[in-house]
Amino acid sequence: MTVSSFQGSIFALTLYDVCDEIDLSQLPTLISAKRLVPAFKHTTPEYVRFESPPVTETLGLVALDGGEQFEGTMQYYDYGVVSVLLERPYSGSWRELHELSARWISSVLFEEFTTRLVQQRLANLRPALRHPYPSFLSEDYYIFHLCPFEGLNAEQLILQNGQGISQLIRGETGALSIDERDDVLEARMSYYANDLTVVGWNAAFIYDTPAGADSIIRLLEYANSQLLQFRHYDELLTRELKEVYSFMEARQGKWRAWRMQPTVARLRTVRLEVTQLTEHTTNALKFVGDMFSARLYKVCAEKIGVVEYQELVRDKLRTASELYGFLIDEFQQSRMFLLEFAVVIILLIELFYFFKGGK
Repeated sequence: MTVSSFQGSIFALTLYDVCDEIDLSQLPTLISAKRLVPAFKHTTPEYVRFESPPVTETLGLVALDGGEQFEGTMQYYDYGVVSVLLERPYSGSWRELHELSARWISSVLFEEFTTRLVQQRLANLRPALRHPYPSFLSEDYYIFHLCPFEGLNAEQLILQNGQGISQLIRGETGALSIDERDDVLEARMSYYANDLTVVGWNAAFIYDTPAGADSIIRLLEYANSQLLQFRHYDELLTRELKEVYSFMEARQGKWRAWRMQPTVARLRTVRLEVTQLTEHTTNALKFVGDMFSARLYKVCAEKIGVVEYQELVRDKLRTASELYGFLIDEFQQSRMFLLEFAVVIILLIELFYFFKGGK
């Protein structure tokens, strides 16, 4: 069966890392918001849950500078991330969807609009923000959702429109090579015969009911929020390690180890802080008993880049631990040298007075 026109929705997701932590308990008194209760399609809610569910604020109908209108929602995560999800209904052909995808993915309209929106909201949320950042890291992601068409299952959709799905995820209007198409379609999953999810690094395609698509969108949003956090930790550790290397190269003299105390203390603080925050971010969403959602999240994390950045952060934490141990050892050696030197001085003074008294 060949389908020329589909119904569905298109989502533009933009996330910002705005502070160390957001006190979610204060948000309902500052804005009109509620806690998210995730509903996954094939398991009981208590087995797939947030440790601290994000707070959701409904924005209603919003318009971009170009006049395009979207239904908007914002979500606030306790680890300092704010997301803006803009949704627009879609009805049309694959070609029209490709053109829309290429235009949106290459555009900065969404980021400009959502940046202003987030800055306006945060101005009213200062009491709930812990250590706000002067500038924000951001991530953008696009989701193309089509509702199932009667008589067209996932395998048939891949056979008929596999090339179109790959173009959509890459934001291209022209046909991709076979290798590129296969690379895109490799990251696909289905639970039922008539649903399909294909995940790319900056966009995803969902063929499912609106209820089924909603849970997948939440997983994609959570994976992007993790990516943003690990990018932040990676940049933080890079700056700290660079300062430590510069200090180690510049210091001179026998007493140089005594000047390293502020550097050692700062490195220890950053190492412990990043370790604690990465554990909090990683454990924010629990999968117990829902293997499909766990596997889907794993695919999302790998394709979006969470796993790669997580490993970068782990490597830099190991490097920070090794440097911390090295600096502490050198400090201890310098302290022992100073103590030994002091003992020698005291001994010489005692000998001086002993022989002086003997005369």
